[in-house]
Amino acid sequence: MSEHIQPVSSFPTRPVARSISAADPTTREWIKHSSLFALTFITTTIAGVVTAAPEPDVAEPALSGFLSYLFYVPEYYRRIVTALLWQVVADPGLLKSGVTFAIALLTILTAHEMGHYLACRHYGVRATLPFFIPAPPLFLAGTFGAFIKMKSPIPSRRALFDIGLAGPLAGFVVLLPIAVVAVITLQSAHTLLTGNTIVFNDPLLFQIIAKLTGANLIDASPNPFYMAAWIGLLVTSLNLMPVGQLDGGHGTFAIFGPRAHKTIGRVAFIAVATMSLLGFFWHGSPSGFLYTVLLAVMLRVRHPAPIRLEPLGQARIVVAVVTLLVFALSFVPFPITIH
Repeated sequence: MSEHIQPVSSFPTRPVARSISAADPTTREWIKHSSLFALTFITTTIAGVVTAAPEPDVAEPALSGFLSYLFYVPEYYRRIVTALLWQVVADPGLLKSGVTFAIALLTILTAHEMGHYLACRHYGVRATLPFFIPAPPLFLAGTFGAFIKMKSPIPSRRALFDIGLAGPLAGFVVLLPIAVVAVITLQSAHTLLTGNTIVFNDPLLFQIIAKLTGANLIDASPNPFYMAAWIGLLVTSLNLMPVGQLDGGHGTFAIFGPRAHKTIGRVAFIAVATMSLLGFFWHGSPSGFLYTVLLAVMLRVRHPAPIRLEPLGQARIVVAVVTLLVFALSFVPFPITIH
């Protein structure tokens, strides 16, 4: 995830003066955020190795008593990670694939969050540097995403619009060349994981690139660029949902106001919940339920209003239409099919 949360507070009735010095991170903050980024680079590299490596042949732990049941999952997890590390030692090319995936994915996420961060600085909104959240090895992406936290009120409707949409648009621009490389370098045969065939369904952007380049998406094995771009598009589409304080929620609030924001958010939640059920029954994938839970939580987070409610202007309406197009290119109703 890469949403950014702003605390709800009692806003002053006059504009807040811009304070550039307040936005400057301290040395301690640089160290903290850099450390999280470095740790996330390691976990995403491991995730990239997992997607490239053949399924390891690991014996299940024996069950002979209470402690063996208690430590079954941790021990089995340890054996799989150890087996993967030995695969890397035997085939250094797997490490190259993992590093390629990590660089591509973190480049997309960094562009996304820096879009938000630089827009905050432009409007004098105090915000943290991006927090990158590492995930345990074997997790598909190796990260739970990234976010920034705004520490001061948003001064205007235009600022809300720009800060909210700067992230996904910046991330999408950086993602485009990675997506092109991903599609034109695909090779045959989809990936097999944990004994089941997992098919990563292609977003519209991939289909258009394949049409223009003559690439074949059918029965193709996801490479590191494909997985990074696919996850990046999934994150982009999820963040552009018009719900709560997601990026799309900020844009919806700025364009339509609080009442329509609430109504549109509820409609989006019902649509995603419905697709989650259909995805489970039609595609064997329970992943949609995670998005349903996330959107349910976001619906309950109150969206603060900006201080000034000036007109957005025609240029930002055009940007809103472009953003809607980005959502259409990124969104996959049923991201994964499991056979």
